[in-house]
Amino acid sequence: MWISVVEDEAVLNNLITRYLQKEGYDVRSFLNGEDAVQNMDKPTDLWVIDIMLPDIDGFTVFREVKQRNPDSYVIFISARNQDIDRVAGLELGCDDYIPKPFLVRELVIKVERLLKGSRPKPTEVRVGPYTVHLEKHLVSGREGEAIPLTVKEYDLLLHLAANQGLVLKRGEILNAVWGYTFYGSDRVVDDTIRRLRKKLPAIEIRTLYGLGYCLTEGDHESVFD
Repeated sequence: MWISVVEDEAVLNNLITRYLQKEGYDVRSFLNGEDAVQNMDKPTDLWVIDIMLPDIDGFTVFREVKQRNPDSYVIFISARNQDIDRVAGLELGCDDYIPKPFLVRELVIKVERLLKGSRPKPTEVRVGPYTVHLEKHLVSGREGEAIPLTVKEYDLLLHLAANQGLVLKRGEILNAVWGYTFYGSDRVVDDTIRRLRKKLPAIEIRTLYGLGYCLTEGDHESVFD
């Protein structure tokens, strides 16, 4: 299934694109509205459109989408007056709306809800000998025993599993897990990695000094019902 992302903030655009690709979607990304409109002849199942764009606004892109691909879903994102934009978007006929700042995982959930039934949905993710139960939001060990993780430890584990074999920079992890508007120290990533290693000693999270972290290949397997 194809998703088109129209977002002028390059870092956020890249995060959204990578997350959706890891969920199995084909993604086209655009940094402005004009490029999106020029490529609107290509089939797209869902659009993610930022209302504030550097050229034409997201509402204009939306109207073009509905003229050319009326069956496509549309999710608006915006950092402007949230109530006004939300009402305007819903009046135009968008399918959902998410205000900035937001965690990219929240957007992925909204995408999944709109496109559910179109493809199998994972209920578990295996990370080495551990099982992440997505619906229950918990992690269990070899013998089925629950392993207590904090919310951020759990989110970081899923992010590493979704990007297995890839070297993730500390800043990329911070943006993906804590949100791109997080203003605390990026050392929080190191501390959370350290706790994950202690609680889940059977997986290998490698440190590549000067580069970032990597969950090694072979430690992750998704299981679909």
